[in-house]
Amino acid sequence: MGSFRLALKIDVDTERGTRLGVPALMRMLAEAGVPATFFFSLGPDNTGRALRRIFRPGFASKVTRTNVLAHYGLRTLLNGVLWPGPKIARRHAPILQAVARNGFGVAVHCWDHVRWQDGLRTMRADEVRAELARAFQAFESVFGVRPTAAGAAGWQANAFSLAAYDDAGLLWASDTRGRTPFLPRAGGRVFRTPQLPTTLPTLDELLGRREHPRLGLAERVLDGLRPDALEVLTLHAELEGQREQAFLRELLDVARARGIPFVRLEDEAARLREQVEAIPICELAENGSVPGRSGTLAAQGARLGAGSPPTG
Repeated sequence: MGSFRLALKIDVDTERGTRLGVPALMRMLAEAGVPATFFFSLGPDNTGRALRRIFRPGFASKVTRTNVLAHYGLRTLLNGVLWPGPKIARRHAPILQAVARNGFGVAVHCWDHVRWQDGLRTMRADEVRAELARAFQAFESVFGVRPTAAGAAGWQANAFSLAAYDDAGLLWASDTRGRTPFLPRAGGRVFRTPQLPTTLPTLDELLGRREHPRLGLAERVLDGLRPDALEVLTLHAELEGQREQAFLRELLDVARARGIPFVRLEDEAARLREQVEAIPICELAENGSVPGRSGTLAAQGARLGAGSPPTG
């Protein structure tokens, strides 16, 4: 029987999530002795502008079943609409620094979450680079070092963003949904920055769905683990760090009872760099989808082979 490996990826999308959710998650994970990597939104919190997604198929039903107002708060849902979105890294640098100081991994999520998630597909290459440059500069101003990893808002990625990662010298990324770590190919080019995709369903994809009753939900998520595979579960500071803390506590308790070890994404990425020739090369499917989530996202596509991509 093979062994399990579970990594926690924590997306921090909003000012409220940073202020309230991140400290709570740090406490819970530190008490349990569980590692995790936090992916920070660093620029303006313009969450209110996401309401334009109301015309996207499936968005309205998701808002209803996941109780978005309760999880995000009215003020957050008006950020960037009735008043300017607060600059997250500038306002909460001490919280971000505490995450790193307490031994957790830190990485870039984005500059402006809504702009990236809703607008990447229409951005020119120079606009993508400028958006990432703002995020990388903000990260460096907070932590004093350049970022080594990123995980895109809304799992949105394309050839422009992957090229910017390569040029920035990132060591790994987690932009996608998929099955295994892979090197992505997009626009006819294979990129050097390996993807460690989210492999398990997120809580907001399961909440309120008849086939996924809340009782025992954490157990059913862990039932999806595969032996000898790196499983990546994405949490959100706005959910598991606030009103859904009970889900995370249950997850940690069940994992402990089952003897499931938690691993660091950074360590898994370092291990991959030692065996780069074995990493599969897979097409980046920009129009992927997952049950319970509206819209499309970047996903691991067909396997094309294995081996190191060009270095140029």
